[in-house]
Amino acid sequence: MFMRIHGVDVPSSSDKWRDVLNPATGEVIDTIPEGTADDVKAAVDSAESVFLEWSEKTMRERGLILFRAATIVREEHKRLARLLTMEQGKPLREATDEVRGFCNILEFYAGLSSQPAGDAVRLGGQGDCMVVNEPLGVCGAIIPWNMPVIIMGWKTAPALLAGNTMVMKPSSTAPLTVLSISKILGDAGIPPGVLNIVTGSGSTAGEAIVTHPSVQKVSFTGSCATGCRIRELAGSHNKDLVLELGGSDPMIVMNDADMDNAVEGAVRGRFYNAGQTCTAVKRLFVHQDIAESFIRRLTSRVEALHVKNGLDSLAEMGPLNNRQQYDTLSEIMKSVKENREGTILTGGSPMQGESYDNGYFFHPTLVKDVADDSPLVTGEIFGPVLPIIVVPDLGTAISKANQSPYGLGASVWTRDLATVKRVFREVHAGIIWVNRHVTVPPEIPFGGTKESGVGRENGYQALQGYTRSKTLFLGW
Repeated sequence: MFMRIHGVDVPSSSDKWRDVLNPATGEVIDTIPEGTADDVKAAVDSAESVFLEWSEKTMRERGLILFRAATIVREEHKRLARLLTMEQGKPLREATDEVRGFCNILEFYAGLSSQPAGDAVRLGGQGDCMVVNEPLGVCGAIIPWNMPVIIMGWKTAPALLAGNTMVMKPSSTAPLTVLSISKILGDAGIPPGVLNIVTGSGSTAGEAIVTHPSVQKVSFTGSCATGCRIRELAGSHNKDLVLELGGSDPMIVMNDADMDNAVEGAVRGRFYNAGQTCTAVKRLFVHQDIAESFIRRLTSRVEALHVKNGLDSLAEMGPLNNRQQYDTLSEIMKSVKENREGTILTGGSPMQGESYDNGYFFHPTLVKDVADDSPLVTGEIFGPVLPIIVVPDLGTAISKANQSPYGLGASVWTRDLATVKRVFREVHAGIIWVNRHVTVPPEIPFGGTKESGVGRENGYQALQGYTRSKTLFLGW
């Protein structure tokens, strides 16, 4: 596999390559170039060279291309979903939903292409003003491995519709579907140079994108540590930033909740994508009145999950994506056991056996009686481990939910509107779900507070975020 610069497959200038592994089997499925700063410079030069041509197209013309791309991706969704499962590990059903979700994003933004893009302001005797929204120029995007196709859509669709060009770096462990879709975008009519893909490490290719003086905006999804590094690098260049840095989402289940619905919500919210989702349920707060029954049902449901190679039709959860995640989670659970930081109800260790030995499989895990200072509740656990905290009332749940340094999403499961209003008012999060979790359609803005980042993706707000206003003042 090659990088994509100016619509052409090219190797890296370093001539170094990296294997892409199937996390379920350990097999090498492809290799990618280790992109360099010179590769990023070539990609930015390409994006700059076509910016004027692309930005002078009408928004409707750009929107039609996005529609066309969505149509082609839908036609090829089975191939793309299989490729995504092989490199990322998630069940084929989840991969299919992700590819279709990418199409939804393109179609949503294409539908905005007929919206007015400016304003007129009458100022009486002072004159009149015209305000237009112009594209920023070359934008950078850095994509993680957990939801690479969806997040590619979040970043490319509003940026390209607004008239920008882009240089993108996918994750080194899940770059193949992004590269394949970038070719489809070219086939749909996006001119060479409008979208360029540079593979490689974050410390080399990623930092080169962030620090290049011609890159006007950077959108990054990933860890807090990397996000802080990007903020530091971009600050000296006055770049616009969108940073989505993960979360430790609380799920609050009250004693009037629909029990069956809440149990299924916890299973999907935590174990979807093997728990490797920024908005996954990472802390479960259950009202003491229903705790015993709820935990019993949840444990039974989790123990019945089919953990298999994502290509297996029975798979409900696949492996972790990479060795680093696997080792980190193993060490955390080892510490929980040794330091008695909680009671493990089920799971708690890597999976063993002939079907699992070559992959990064981890038992779906539930832990109760979790210590307040356990990393299970103080950090972000990116894997299939769910800590359960029993609470006596809503106020306690909200207080404990807000103790996290993160503030991405949260959910409350209840039939009481007053409870919903209080959670919405008091819980620190960018999005509050009621009787569901994880859902992020393209129509709504998405982002967090506190250490979960800055800026918003999705919705009309994201489209505006890829423009700057310019005012013409007519003083007659």
